[in-house]
Amino acid sequence: MGILGRNDLCWCGSEKKYKGCHMEADNFLIEKGCIMPDRELIMTKEQVAGIKRSGALTREILDMLSGVVKAGVTTNKLDALVYDYTLSKGGYPAPLNYMGYPKSICTSINNVICHGIPDETVLKNGDIINIDITTILDGYYSDASRMYKVGEVSSEAEKLVECAKECLRLGIDAVKPFKSISDIGRAIEPYAKERGYSVVRDFGGHGVGVKFHEEPFISHFITNTEEMLMYPGMVFTIEPMINQGKRNTRILANDWTAVTIDRSLSAQWEHTILVTYAGAEVLT
Repeated sequence: MGILGRNDLCWCGSEKKYKGCHMEADNFLIEKGCIMPDRELIMTKEQVAGIKRSGALTREILDMLSGVVKAGVTTNKLDALVYDYTLSKGGYPAPLNYMGYPKSICTSINNVICHGIPDETVLKNGDIINIDITTILDGYYSDASRMYKVGEVSSEAEKLVECAKECLRLGIDAVKPFKSISDIGRAIEPYAKERGYSVVRDFGGHGVGVKFHEEPFISHFITNTEEMLMYPGMVFTIEPMINQGKRNTRILANDWTAVTIDRSLSAQWEHTILVTYAGAEVLT
């Protein structure tokens, strides 16, 4: 954690001096060798409120898409709809022009793991598609994604989508104050592997809120290391990517899109969450 003096205000927002609030507990954890979050990763009440407003808009956009994703629609059409809708609500799509990314959303179909770029691809019956939305509203970021099923999908695709959704729920349930971020991967990977699936390791969750991507990195698999502790006020995404086949990825020539190396299906769900004294609060 960033250096705090004894007489500085505590990181928790209590407006008490650090020495009379969390200093003793923090020192105990530091002595045990725990990795503490930097002070800037603990959001203020004002920042949390802003991220919640952004998260509500991200959720609204994902809900809107439920009535639009269908056979015959192009991913470019979905991208244009999100761009127009976001701007109409006073927000801005964070992916657009981020590090050169050319679109407002990510559309990852079937064997695409993540960062699929919208184009003239036409959705067809039986497709599964992940749509990833990151919204900037009043300077605050929120990030979430959902799986959508196009028409009638195979039972194999259905089971994979549901497993990925349950993996997200298990990851959120593993969020406990002053516990290790490692617990998230410990909850997710065994569940997926028991069902014959693999967990992608090349990508993970991330801090979000006042930036698009920041610390901490969230692994969705068992790392066998103790990672940063989760402190109340931290905001990050949990977004497990679950493959039907091997966990390995391949990046396409556009330098963005990740696909499964064996062309097996992949599914992902994502939420932005706030660490609280009770556990986790979903903001999207």
